Amino acid sequence: MVTLVIGGAASGKSEFAESLVLQMGTLPRWYIATMQPFDDECRERIRRHRKMRVEKQFETIECFTGLEKVTIPEKGVVLLECMSNLTANELYSPDGAGAHTMEAISRGIDHLIQQCTDLIIVSNEVFSGGTDYQGDTLHYLRTLAAVNRMLASKADRVYEIVCGIPVCHKGEERKG
Repeated sequence: MVTLVIGGAASGKSEFAESLVLQMGTLPRWYIATMQPFDDECRERIRRHRKMRVEKQFETIECFTGLEKVTIPEKGVVLLECMSNLTANELYSPDGAGAHTMEAISRGIDHLIQQCTDLIIVSNEVFSGGTDYQGDTLHYLRTLAAVNRMLASKADRVYEIVCGIPVCHKGEERKG
C-alpha cells in the first residue's frame, strides 16, 4: 500500500506519517531521509531526528539523490521523508537528475514499491501561499507540484494535513 501525506510547513504531516507507521506494527521500519547536511544546524537536526527514529525502531537510510538505487535490506514498511528535499536535491545537486527529476523520482518510487510492504511518503503542499514566484523558486515549486500529482496518482491513500488534522482525499481513511 502506498500512502501520500502532504501538508504545509509545521502542519503535523511528519508526526501523522510516523503514527501511521507505528499503528501498522510492522517491522522492520525503514526511514529514507533526504535532508542533506549542508551546515552545522542541519547536522544537529539530523542527529536529533536519527535519535528519535531509533526510539521508534526505525532504521535510517540516507538518500539525497538517486532513489532508484536504494536497496531496502529486508521487506518492511518504508517512510520516505521528505519529497520536497528530494525534489530540490534532484533538481539542483550536481549528482541529481536535473531536467529529468520527475522521471527519476517516479522510477525511484516504483523501485521502492517493489521492495516494501507499505510505503508512506511525506511531501510539502505548494502554492497555497499564492503563485507570485519567479525564476528557480517557481521552477522548483512547479516541479514539486508535478511530483506530488504523480505521487497522488500512484498512491492508494492520500492525506492532506491541515492544522494537525488529517483529511483523507483518496482511499480508506485510517486514524493516525
